[in-house]
Amino acid sequence: MTHLSSGNEQSNEGRLLISCPDRPGIVTTVSRFLYDWGANIIRSDQHTTDPEGGHFFMRVEFQMDDLDRRFAELEEAFGETAERFRISWRMSRPSHKKRMAIFVSKEEHCLVDLLWRWQIGELNADIAMVVSNHPDMEKWVSPLGIPYHHVPCTRETRLEAEQRHLQLLEEEGVDLVVLARYMQIIPSTMVEQYQNRMINIHHSFLPAFIGANPYKQAYERGVKIIGATAHYVTEDLDEGPIIEQNVERVDHRCGVEDLKRMGRDVERLVLARAVQWHLHDEVLVYGNKTVVFR
Repeated sequence: MTHLSSGNEQSNEGRLLISCPDRPGIVTTVSRFLYDWGANIIRSDQHTTDPEGGHFFMRVEFQMDDLDRRFAELEEAFGETAERFRISWRMSRPSHKKRMAIFVSKEEHCLVDLLWRWQIGELNADIAMVVSNHPDMEKWVSPLGIPYHHVPCTRETRLEAEQRHLQLLEEEGVDLVVLARYMQIIPSTMVEQYQNRMINIHHSFLPAFIGANPYKQAYERGVKIIGATAHYVTEDLDEGPIIEQNVERVDHRCGVEDLKRMGRDVERLVLARAVQWHLHDEVLVYGNKTVVFR
């Protein structure tokens, strides 16, 4: 897992993520560009789906003096280089924390875990707010000084809730939305606005046992493992690009409540990993898949 640098080091650190059709010279071009700008590469990861005619992915961490002041100029210059190779790319700085919103319903385990990791400095993000369709979770949030917004969402108020959500996200300049067991359908307008920037935790090892009450389905099938899946949200329910999954072995002694208890532990860990990797710019999406450099 990525370790955070000190504040002074972070101010001069940058990240560059690229994806493009594979061809000779990409690594050389990126390395030469950074060298010409006086940047020192401190980590580099790459992957290709096929060296001949495939797709190429690369993640570079670099250090450059006075990066904060020169960042916009550096981005503009790399954009010109990227055009020659048909490179899709983004550049970021660890010193500029992403602003994160957490959506939750009535189950607190994923929310509380993320809040704890944030308190101890494990999540390199600013939690802009927590949003819920119930008032129950405010007790965990308000003592930390994080804004808590109770936005009821029923069949009658769904449109009003959607408009309120979009207003809050825009006002707070949110970069990442985390659905920490938020048990409501996300409207297409939000999905589109936060494409590959909205992470959901599904309480099952997808694609098995999708839909409602997966633990009951698992129990009735006599499963020997249970799991959880963190994925980016798309308009196709529970079918977005998968970021992380994990499982826990169970046996015939486990009842439904045992599965739920064990499943909550898996859900917390899987969601935390996915959120951390996204915050550290370690995830690249390609089609309905992800490449995770960790």
